[in-house]
Amino acid sequence: MAAKSIDIQILQEPLSINNCYNFVLNEKCGGIDLFVGTVRRWNKGKEVSHLFFESYLPMARREMNKIAVQAIDQFGLEKISMHHRIGKVELEGVAVIIAVSSKHRKAAFEACKFAIDSLKLSVPIWKKEYLTNGSHWVNSRP
Repeated sequence: MAAKSIDIQILQEPLSINNCYNFVLNEKCGGIDLFVGTVRRWNKGKEVSHLFFESYLPMARREMNKIAVQAIDQFGLEKISMHHRIGKVELEGVAVIIAVSSKHRKAAFEACKFAIDSLKLSVPIWKKEYLTNGSHWVNSRP
């Protein structure tokens, strides 16, 4: 798999939707799908003030790359970009972006769903939820 088809980043600074979109933009493709995960104020009836993400970076990058390669192979993607934040992320801040491009929209939709679902299952990135009355680590498994 050509590395120029895959963009994996785990960053402490804010993520850029434009960077992900521009990476996957390709004249061969008629379908681009973007998933953007943001920090919401309420979760399970409790008020959230912010999130904090930690990761085992070498393994996380390796797992994200495996997901990207599988998505390209399984859905015939042209390109895929997967960016995830670590550190503190405020309300409405972007925690994760998945962008994919393919010849057709159906493959793009399915690949994007596959990528975010797989990321949540296997990538060692952990989320701590800070509430107005305490904090706790969240199990990222669905």
